[in-house]
Amino acid sequence: MVALSLQGVQASPAQPQCQRPSSRGGRAAGVIRIRCGIAEPSGEPAPLGQKTRYNDGIFEKAFMTLFARKMEKFADPPAPAGKARENKGWWDWGYDYESFVDVSRRVMQRRSRIQQQQVVREVLLSMLPPGAPAQFRKLFPPTKWAAEFNAALTVPFFDWLVGPSEVMEVEINGVKQKSGVHIKKCRYLENSGCVGMCVNMCKIPTQDFFTNEFGLPLTMTPNFEDMSCDMVYGQVPPTFEEDPVSKQACYANICSMAKPSSSVCHKLQA
Repeated sequence: MVALSLQGVQASPAQPQCQRPSSRGGRAAGVIRIRCGIAEPSGEPAPLGQKTRYNDGIFEKAFMTLFARKMEKFADPPAPAGKARENKGWWDWGYDYESFVDVSRRVMQRRSRIQQQQVVREVLLSMLPPGAPAQFRKLFPPTKWAAEFNAALTVPFFDWLVGPSEVMEVEINGVKQKSGVHIKKCRYLENSGCVGMCVNMCKIPTQDFFTNEFGLPLTMTPNFEDMSCDMVYGQVPPTFEEDPVSKQACYANICSMAKPSSSVCHKLQA
């Protein structure tokens, strides 16, 4: 496995000509292998320290635009260069992942940890039809089957948001079940480079939404060493004060909002 750029990589005259491999929308192409003289995406995230490349299609960009448009209502105004987006129609401007993360960052500005989580909750509720949480509770009571079913759905439907993932077996209250999801390298954390955004705009509100609105417990455990994350459906999450993430320091070298002098990310403080 070799990390390479597609630029400047050509087929050798001595080798048979090969066509550039196609990539499905949203599939990670950060780690590259060589076959027939060209760089071929492996579908794996890039190693830590390198940024994963994604080939987003219409489906992925539609979700990015939907989420970003919903969050724009709560975000600080964009920089002058981005003001043209404000007066465009819904589909006149499609958001890419970078602009989606930028909206999240502007939502975070000048808001407390609790306020950030409340915004995400409102955005998630606004994307559901009336009465959806109650219907979810009826369809998916907190059983082993419901937990495993939601884990299986997470892998294909949240690929655009968090990157490649896979179902894994976990043990909950002494029972083994395939209700865990291992995110190999979280796209949101990788692109934001921000511990506070990971915890306040993703982990805590997602846990709370499934646990309190849908009635299906969910625990998310990000690994800030390699940017992976484990999601476990059916497992009750700890309180924020008991969660190790509450003591996590900033990514001092890559986060634009970091305070290196603080032992704990200042965005995690009340």
